[in-house]
Amino acid sequence: MSHIEYLRRYADSDGCSHFGVKTIGLESKDYAPPAPPLSTSVIESADNSVFLELPVGWYGDWHPTPVKQWLILMTGACEFEAGDGERTIRKAGDVVLLDDTIGKGHQTKVLGDVAVRISAIHFA
Repeated sequence: MSHIEYLRRYADSDGCSHFGVKTIGLESKDYAPPAPPLSTSVIESADNSVFLELPVGWYGDWHPTPVKQWLILMTGACEFEAGDGERTIRKAGDVVLLDDTIGKGHQTKVLGDVAVRISAIHFA
């Protein structure tokens, strides 16, 4: 079985954010017959989707995510800092689950000279 790796950012019961690397399993299914089977995850409900662009030099000081959401980075790179001080860099092609809806939240900084374009999928 194949899988997709993603970074989860979450808040503990005290509101401090942390990172955790997780995976989503993919299983062969008849997703779009008559096309051949392909690997899919379990279907989840979503409320909304939005495209975002963080311009070159953009910096978001401490803030929680406004809603639990998937972020799929399409261009550029950014650094995230969790409330516990851990930092990580994510770039185009990476998937991030934002789940730190309470507490201090996180910081986000665009790296390099390319704007970060993101597809965001909000959970129901």
